[in-house]
Amino acid sequence: MDLAHLDWPFFDDGHRALGRALDAWAAAQPVAHDDVDAACRAWVRALGDAGHLRHCVPASHGGARAVLDSRALCVARETLAWHDGLADFAFAMQGLGSGPVTLAGSDAQRARWLPRVARGEAIAAFALSEPEAGSDVGAMAMRARRDGDGWRLDGEKTWISNGGIADFYCVFARTGEEGGARGISAFVVPADAPGLAIAERIATIAPHPLARLAFDGCRLPADALLGAQGEGFKLAMRTLDIFRASVGAAANGFARRALDEAVAQATSRRMFGGTLADLQLTQAALGEMAAAVDAAALLVARAAWTRDARGGRTTREAAMAKMAATESAQRVIDHALQLHGGTGVRDGSVVARLYREIRALRIYEGATEVQKLIIGRDVLAPRPSREERA
Repeated sequence: MDLAHLDWPFFDDGHRALGRALDAWAAAQPVAHDDVDAACRAWVRALGDAGHLRHCVPASHGGARAVLDSRALCVARETLAWHDGLADFAFAMQGLGSGPVTLAGSDAQRARWLPRVARGEAIAAFALSEPEAGSDVGAMAMRARRDGDGWRLDGEKTWISNGGIADFYCVFARTGEEGGARGISAFVVPADAPGLAIAERIATIAPHPLARLAFDGCRLPADALLGAQGEGFKLAMRTLDIFRASVGAAANGFARRALDEAVAQATSRRMFGGTLADLQLTQAALGEMAAAVDAAALLVARAAWTRDARGGRTTREAAMAKMAATESAQRVIDHALQLHGGTGVRDGSVVARLYREIRALRIYEGATEVQKLIIGRDVLAPRPSREERA
């Protein structure tokens, strides 16, 4: 993978070293997708054994840095996505799935789960979406009620990544009577908790472990609560703030691979007495693709750098990065497939795999339409005057 973009001033030497190490490591890994569950388990274990999952947790519990570093997450996801979509998926879900524990977990919760996440010994999952509550989190219907000295969970979650193979789930449920986003709390639920069942495995165009979870009187101890009661929605949004920009990074990894495949095809495909690359239409397409990749990468880098360097919420920056990168990657990959002609739609080709992989990124962790609303509302929000800023 060409890592020249890591020379941009958004990144430091540690990020550049991470990109080089991951690129070399991933290139040497066997890739098998015949059994998607086994493949994801294998990637998690391999990433853990190699020490790469240490970037998903803080140093206090076996991580690479004192706090989660958005730029490191983005470098890792972009590099892994260039090599294999399931490798990126395995890495990303270890971070997203354990993110609420990192941000709001008790000392005991962090000690129990985070070191195992970093070593690849425990697979994490983030359970927020429901059949009637996807983009509209406020429509959540799942309930968590006090039950003696613990909690009882009833309801369903769906489209849960790592569903069926996870060792624990960070689950969000309604604990109050207030509507909308208020009254939602978060819980750590071990996969073997009584009353939790895998109701359905969900097959998609780009195979990943996905499932619908059923909670039927799922009994949890009092210390399963993550953070403060009623603060679950804020915790979910804080978690997504960290990882949403990395979705854009993964999309850019797919787009960079598509551009590389397109260049290789254009320079080797004989046509009209020359190569496909000799045609001005091809040159124009490649120029458009290259500009789109760099433009998206700049937005992703800005979002990650802003969070790391300045702290605080980066909702607007992350939304822009996620929206722009996933949408432009779809166009870049489509161009690459078109340049391959018939071979591009052949099952097993790299561009066909990328075409299937990219589509879901425009939906999960907030569909493009949701990102537009987030950005638009921020644009309309009152801004402090120059005197107030001073």
